[in-house]
Amino acid sequence: MDGDAVRERAGELPRQPGVYQFQDGETVVYVGKAVDIRDRVRSYADPRSRRIRRMVKRADSIDYSVTDTETQALLLEANLIKRFQPRYNVRLKDDKSYPLVQLTDHEFPRIEITRDPDPEARARRDGGGTGASGSGPTVSGPRVFGPFTRKTQVEVVVKALRETYGVRGCSDHKYSNRDRPCLDYDIGLCTAPCTDEIDRESYVADVESVVRFFEGETGVLADPLRRQMEEAAAGQEFERAANLRDKLDAVEGFHGGAGEAVADQSDERAVDVLGVALEGDSATVARLHSESGQLVDRERHAVTIPESDADDADTRASAVLSAFVTQYYTERDLPDALLFSDRPDDEEVLDWLESEGVSARVPGAGREATLVDLALKNARRGASESDALAALRDALNLDRVPRRIEGFDVSHAQGKHAVGSDVAFEDGSADKSGYRRKKLTDENDDYANMYDLVRWRADRAVEDRDDRPDPDLLLIDGGEGQLNAARDALADAGWDVPAVALAKDEELVVTPDGTFDWPSDADHLHVLQRVRDEAHRFAVQYHQTLRDDVSTELDNVPGIGPATRRSLLRRFGSVEGIRDASRAELRAVEGVGEKTAETIETRL
Repeated sequence: MDGDAVRERAGELPRQPGVYQFQDGETVVYVGKAVDIRDRVRSYADPRSRRIRRMVKRADSIDYSVTDTETQALLLEANLIKRFQPRYNVRLKDDKSYPLVQLTDHEFPRIEITRDPDPEARARRDGGGTGASGSGPTVSGPRVFGPFTRKTQVEVVVKALRETYGVRGCSDHKYSNRDRPCLDYDIGLCTAPCTDEIDRESYVADVESVVRFFEGETGVLADPLRRQMEEAAAGQEFERAANLRDKLDAVEGFHGGAGEAVADQSDERAVDVLGVALEGDSATVARLHSESGQLVDRERHAVTIPESDADDADTRASAVLSAFVTQYYTERDLPDALLFSDRPDDEEVLDWLESEGVSARVPGAGREATLVDLALKNARRGASESDALAALRDALNLDRVPRRIEGFDVSHAQGKHAVGSDVAFEDGSADKSGYRRKKLTDENDDYANMYDLVRWRADRAVEDRDDRPDPDLLLIDGGEGQLNAARDALADAGWDVPAVALAKDEELVVTPDGTFDWPSDADHLHVLQRVRDEAHRFAVQYHQTLRDDVSTELDNVPGIGPATRRSLLRRFGSVEGIRDASRAELRAVEGVGEKTAETIETRL
């Protein structure tokens, strides 16, 4: 687009708060927010930097989304940046986004909390503000409302709406072909249109009441809740009245800030410290978390920086922190205070933090400045560790640096109690919130077990049933056979993610293109070894838990309690192993004396 094209398009845009998107065909190249969309987009007709000029020249269209408030625009911008990963935006490598509420396009619409709404619903909101601002109650087509900053508050409100108006929340699979209503009907969460317990006209009227609530008519829900609370109190049902009071508080405060609660400013008990280190076209943000003056947590996050015209590192660091704050504090609670290594350059972000009751500052001296220095040291360490990941990318000839790696392993005892592990590493460090484990079909076939495990993960990713981001690389614990099984699973599921294997005995890296014997002191080999070892540990731990919890013949042996049983099974692997052990070997197990060893030998 040239300047004239931008000015012409800007004249068609509304003078309302919202978000705009520069697009190259179907690809979103830049997302921005504005108090006045028309004025902000018009400014791009004469861009001030080479980077923005390149972005405008590359774009061939401009889309937009209207919101009710500037805060909603701020949050929606963060959501869209995460969803589309635009080339010209600062981007946090993170899987979180702000929750939205969607009413689906069904004959009997479903209400749901989502982070990735139906594309048609998104288009309706983008085209005319039908999500956040709305244009009157209707159930024609999907509707999406939000985004909101407090998922817990949204959950309370949605449940209260369902209890009041009976809008269904079930999946299509659960809804279809039912002979009788489900449990939601029995507990008052749904009016059961699936079995014709309510006619469509009445159901649509209830859905329209829900729409009116999200469009700002708080009394649609607050009034019936207040009546129920008063009735419960009059009937001396004080616990129920208290629960209804809490719901009413959440409902009445919902539209005060688009679902945002204001933090308590009286005492800075929770403090987050953010430091940023720049490294070429990427950055690392370190976050330290302090509770009541005690440092209780620290973590690092990778951030991608678009091409920049500014040579000033302070300017770039300020832009990174602005983007990080809105993209990171999604499902997480905001702290009482945020300490920065550099002042965020986005005044709207600072205004939002102030409205949330968060004290945002750059300390100059004292203990707070020491904490910021510590955050900077952590950030710089993260930036240096990325060198090993870059070396891994080059060694494996990957398209991008494998910042997120998932490791897979299976464990069983001769086919019994087969389990699989799926561990996640982000920037070389374990991301335990991304760990998953799965029971597998008991089968004494490592290749079949690995196929089932990877196919399970791949199917969930392809069907959008996994709340984690797609990894940049899969690491399989094993050799060529396990890798081939995993790649078959990926191909059958249609999930395009590179996969390699690491064999234990000789530490050989197996890839589809060949086998590599890297030096034992190679940093990129150490990255794979950490992932492989953790996947193995997690699988074995789960296998032992299942094995120890099953009922065995040991339960009938006098003198064998749960602790001794676990010790025996861990030492000998199975009841058969215990049966084959000598009395001396049995006595070597903690908790097993001569009499118990003799009893085991006799009974087994």
